Amino acid sequence: MEVNPPKQEHLLALKVMRLTKPTLFTNIPVTCEEKDLPGDLFNQLMRDDPSTVNGAEILMLGEMLTLPQNFGNIFLGETFSSYISVHNDSNQVVKDILVKADLQTSSQRLNLSASNAAVAELKPDCCIDDVIHHEVKEIGTHILVCAVSYTTQGGEKMYFRKFFKFQVLKPLDVKTKFYNAESDLSSVTDEVFLEAQIQNITTSPMFMEKVSLEPSIMYNVAELNSVSQAGECVTTFGSRAYLQPMDTRQYLYCLKPKKEFAEKAGIIKGVTVIGKLDIVWKTNLGERGRLQTSQLQRMAPGYGDVRLSLEAIPDTVNLEEPFHITCKITNCSSERTMDLVLEMCNTNSIHWCGISGRQLGKLHPSSSLCLALTLLSSVQGLQVRYLFSIWGLLTSGHLLFPFFSSDKLPMNETLHRYLSLNRVSPA
Repeated sequence: MEVNPPKQEHLLALKVMRLTKPTLFTNIPVTCEEKDLPGDLFNQLMRDDPSTVNGAEILMLGEMLTLPQNFGNIFLGETFSSYISVHNDSNQVVKDILVKADLQTSSQRLNLSASNAAVAELKPDCCIDDVIHHEVKEIGTHILVCAVSYTTQGGEKMYFRKFFKFQVLKPLDVKTKFYNAESDLSSVTDEVFLEAQIQNITTSPMFMEKVSLEPSIMYNVAELNSVSQAGECVTTFGSRAYLQPMDTRQYLYCLKPKKEFAEKAGIIKGVTVIGKLDIVWKTNLGERGRLQTSQLQRMAPGYGDVRLSLEAIPDTVNLEEPFHITCKITNCSSERTMDLVLEMCNTNSIHWCGISGRQLGKLHPSSSLCLALTLLSSVQGLQVRYLFSIWGLLTSGHLLFPFFSSDKLPMNETLHRYLSLNRVSPA
């Protein structure tokens, strides 16, 4: 007959506690008017209560702090801190004590111990204390594994461990949208606008300390979340940067390709890496959290074989006086050399000044050509029209650019300007 041996008691005791910020003590004020039956009794009791604020007893928040009563919630991006204590409950001297703390996630196992060296001895009623910290970077189930090994006075090696399981929750819901700039000016044609929608899905308010976009090496970024008032930069979200539970805030950023990339037509094509969002917030009593998204990607618009854009155009021109514009033609093909012919087509309101049908020469792959053109307006008024399409596989493409004309008196006549590009023969 087999008899299970009695479970051996260990000489050491292990205690693990999570370190969190305390909370402000709250009470429920009970008061009444002086003409009521209790009279001033309730008010006097609140004045005598040490947890209330002197002179503001009816406020729910007091001057005292409350220690955490439970494990609480842990959110992604916060720092998990824990206090580990190993106490010698026996009357013996224990030797070679080694305390190890590991954090097991769904994808990896991390060692959180500050030191892996063993303590030579631990006398009775003495303890070994350690504080571990870890920035939580995964959601889901986490298991804190604390293992203790030691040697008794009799030379027997002992070992035990404990498991502490907790869930990591998602604090924010982040959604992103990309918008391509709809403009003819080449200086802004490749601009990308990023809208980031950030929602607080916790049960407590957040102070949004920083929300920034770290661009990739291809782009420069400009934040559009502040305005200038009286020479000072003021956020568009007001003086209070708190985000209440389930509230959503929208952030806007403008990205421009760097000059060395914008000049090469074939680089910004297909899927390009934009950058990543860096979000920093604070919660209860300044407890800090930080999240970084993965690299954001977007599909760059295609321009076909030939791309024509405006480099410079005046905002206002005088009636029946020549003005100048600068166009830029880019061969977006990676392997075709093109011979280009410029044909000018007049309209009732805009007239070209120059030679139509002239050869522009060869345009090599991924190269550009700037053209200085002269026009003349015969109709006054503020005019805005937009059309931009290039058919890379066809023999010609027609482009209609926005144009502004004024002689101090606005009119509603439409101004059209056409520029025709003919690809005669690929080399």
